[in-house]
Amino acid sequence: IDKIAKRENVTFTHDKIFQADIATTFIDGEKIFLVKPTTFMNESGKAVHALMTYYGLDEKDILVAYDDLDMAVGKIRFRQKGSAGGHNGIKSIVKYIGTQEFDRIKIGIGRPKGKKSVVNHVLSGFDAEDRIEIDLALDKLDSAVNFYLEEDDFEAIMRKFNG
Repeated sequence: IDKIAKRENVTFTHDKIFQADIATTFIDGEKIFLVKPTTFMNESGKAVHALMTYYGLDEKDILVAYDDLDMAVGKIRFRQKGSAGGHNGIKSIVKYIGTQEFDRIKIGIGRPKGKKSVVNHVLSGFDAEDRIEIDLALDKLDSAVNFYLEEDDFEAIMRKFNG
């Protein structure tokens, strides 16, 4: 999300009502909100729901980006709907918006190495090797989101970027 904001030359401002850092831009004439909830992850649905309610958005209007422990580091995958798969942020969004029917893009962060706990893995930085893969994934993610905004055929999006 930061990469897209940088490319679009927009900055985030904190909004206490929405409990999120928000940047707004226009891409191909369409107003786009870049949103980073500032709640704990397991309450991120509050921010998503507040924005959707205020702006009259529904689930077809959102794309949620999140990390996935069960995917290899640096892999990205679009998904149209489905369960939270154990991800507390997605569980919260499902709870607050009342549906699993929203688009997602997952970024693989892999499982912890050695004796590192899942919590420490998710909250800490990446080692040098993984950082390279993550940086490449973020570049791919940037172009994937642009393609997503231009393409109406979700199957075509998944064919191009899932792999």
